[in-house]
Amino acid sequence: MDDLIRRFREGDPDAVRGVYQRHAGAVTTVVRSIVGGDAALCADVVQQTFLKAWRAAHTVDADRDLAPWLHAIARRAAIDAVRHERRPTIGGHAPEVDVPVDPPSFERTWEAHEVRRALDDLPPDEREVLRLSHLLGMTHAEVAAHLGIPVGTVKSRSHRGHRRLAAALAHLQVGGDDANRSADDAVPHGGGAP
Repeated sequence: MDDLIRRFREGDPDAVRGVYQRHAGAVTTVVRSIVGGDAALCADVVQQTFLKAWRAAHTVDADRDLAPWLHAIARRAAIDAVRHERRPTIGGHAPEVDVPVDPPSFERTWEAHEVRRALDDLPPDEREVLRLSHLLGMTHAEVAAHLGIPVGTVKSRSHRGHRRLAAALAHLQVGGDDANRSADDAVPHGGGAP
């Protein structure tokens, strides 16, 4: 039995913080995949998720992982929030139209979480180079200028970072054509060469 889960079930405030610290990244990924880019709504739903989890902590099976349970709460809370946001206000608005909300599959959400965790596990210098080049679309020369380091250093950190990601994400690759893909396909390429 995980001591953190046991203490969480008992309502220990330090355990609640520990659960938040351990699972907030994955819960945020689940919520963001449903609510989109509305940062304020995403933060509200993440907070609601952990509040609902805390209120229902006594129902948790102490011998099971909390992640799937928290992800289910997050998905329901995010879908409810999206539906609530789309309701018209009272007044002369057009009638309410039901819009189907298809949350991403569990597999897709889990893969996104695994990629995020693999990135978080990289050494900070490699993670920063990959963040600047892939997420901000900087070229190696722009990354070098931004960080005040030689272009060769940027290239070597990028190469090491991609190798580490390939090893960390190898379990996500499935047989067939996917087996021939390199793990750096899991990281979107920006404007710079990897």
